[in-house]
Parts: sequence; structure tokens; C-alpha cells
Amino acid sequence: MMDSIAAKNGHTCIDWGQNIRKYGTIYAFLLLVMFNILFTRNFASMGTLWNLTIQVLPTMLTSLGMVLVISSGGIDISVGSVMAISAVTSGLVLTGKTPLLGTDTGMAVLAALVVALVLGLFNGVLVACFKIQPIIVTLILYIAGRGIAQLMNNGGTIVFYGNTFTEIGLYRVGGLVPVQLFVSILFVWIIAFLLKKTTFGYYVQGIGENGKAARLSGIRTAQVLISVYVISALLAGMAGLFECSRASCADPNAIGQLAEMDAIAAVAIGGTSMNGGKARIMGTIFGALIIQLISIMVNMNNIPFAYSRIFKAAIIILAVYLQREKRR
Repeated sequence: MMDSIAAKNGHTCIDWGQNIRKYGTIYAFLLLVMFNILFTRNFASMGTLWNLTIQVLPTMLTSLGMVLVISSGGIDISVGSVMAISAVTSGLVLTGKTPLLGTDTGMAVLAALVVALVLGLFNGVLVACFKIQPIIVTLILYIAGRGIAQLMNNGGTIVFYGNTFTEIGLYRVGGLVPVQLFVSILFVWIIAFLLKKTTFGYYVQGIGENGKAARLSGIRTAQVLISVYVISALLAGMAGLFECSRASCADPNAIGQLAEMDAIAAVAIGGTSMNGGKARIMGTIFGALIIQLISIMVNMNNIPFAYSRIFKAAIIILAVYLQREKRR
């Protein structure tokens, strides 16, 4: 009788542990929300919700690209620099500093995304075709890319007001809901569909699990990896566009700073293994929300911003530890 009860209790404990590992990111987000409702003044308001929706978009976009890259067994620490280059490119077009392209909003967006695509190709080709380690390739662009963004306008901030581009970043559907919410939902759906419902998604995760086996099974690993880095760069470029659109300026020194760290943190917190393999989209979404919520919490409580980095680091350590426990 006692053995039966013990076995039953043991089974319950195992299920609870698995539940924590599977849904721990959601629980952590809810606990963080409850903590702020109790201890952060004016947190429980629609204004805070909309601010979170607006501010999390760049992290959400870069995290969605990062989960693809990490799932394939790689890493991309260049997304912040790609954000900066894309933002500055759009600013140069909008202010007429690229006469051949005009000052049209559509052309500014297109030019920024084309530049992001080229940068993604740079990363992807070096990783997939020249077999250079992803951390080295993206470190090159991380360093050089920020310098390129600064040189594009001699280190100065490009300011632009009163055009359609700036209205996009500030637009609210129905005069209430920030457009960023719908953009987040759209790209979450796209990336989730790619990973869960397409052959491409299975290839990405297969390469992350065992690249050699993927090649031997006939998967064109080079094309898949190039596509992964291009998508990551395009999402980073989109993030940069929304950042400068909302701010009505493109600052090459500030846009995208530490964006790569927040994206990697969101993926790690979300439960995707840093060794590659199965991607956890839902976990990544809540991981991005947690990262941004920490920043909002620190700001609303007048705590020095440096502490937010310490909080994020602590959460990453816990998340990686739980992954380690799961693999044992």
C-alpha cells in the first residue's frame, strides 16, 4: 500500500518537473506580472500593457530570427548591427541623402530590407559554404556593422518628422491598440508555421540535431543555413525600421545596442537548446516578454538600468540549468 502511494507520489513529482520545464517560461512571466501588480505603482494599467506591446516588438522580431539560427545549431550576434545599418539606410533615403532613391517611404523600407538581406547572405554564405564558425562570422559583422552604420552618416543621428514612415511606428488601430501588437502576432505566426508545418522547418531542426546525418540524408544543408541567416537578418532589419520609425530618428550609436543579447536570452529562457535541435516558439515569445518586462519593471521602480542586466543574467542561468537537467 505504502509502496503504491510512494510510486504514485513519485510519478506526480516527475510529471510536475516536466511540466515546469515545458511551461516554466509562462509561469515565470505570470509570476513577474503578479509581482509587479503588487509592488510596482501604476503597473496594472492599459498604458503599461500597450507600452510592453510597443517596446517588445524589436526583441520579439530578433528573437524569432534567433530561434531559427540557434535551432539550426548556430548563433547570430550581429542582429543589433543589422538593425542599426537598416535604420540608417531608411533614414538616408527619407531625408533625400540618396538622390537616386527619392524620399518615398516604400523605397526607404525596401532599401533597408535589401541591405539586411545582403548582410544575411554574408553571414549565411560564410557559415554554410566556407564552414566558418557562426560565432566568428557574426562577430565580424557585429563589430564592423556598427562601424559601417556610424560611417554612413558620419556618426550623426538622422532625424525625420512628419512623414508616413514615422506615422507607422506611432499608429494605433482604432486609436487604441498599437500596430506593433499585430506585427508581432503576424511574424510569430509566420515563423511558427515555417518551423512546425513546413519541410524547411524540419530541415532546420534536423541540421541542428545532427548536421552530418542531415547531409547524408540528402538535405541541402547549405541552402537551408543561408536561408536561416537571411531570415534572421531580415527580421533584425524590420526591428530596426520599427525602432527608428517610433523614435522619428535613426541613431547608429544606439539602435540595436545589446539587441543580440536580449534575443539570445529570450531563446535560452524559452527552452530552445543552445546546442541546436527542436525550436520552442511559445517559450521564445514569453522569453521576449520577460526580457522586456524586466526593463519596464526596472524603469518604473527607478532602479538603475544596470540591474536589469543582472536580473536577465540570473534568469538565463536558471533556464540553462533546467535544460541541463532535462538532458540528463
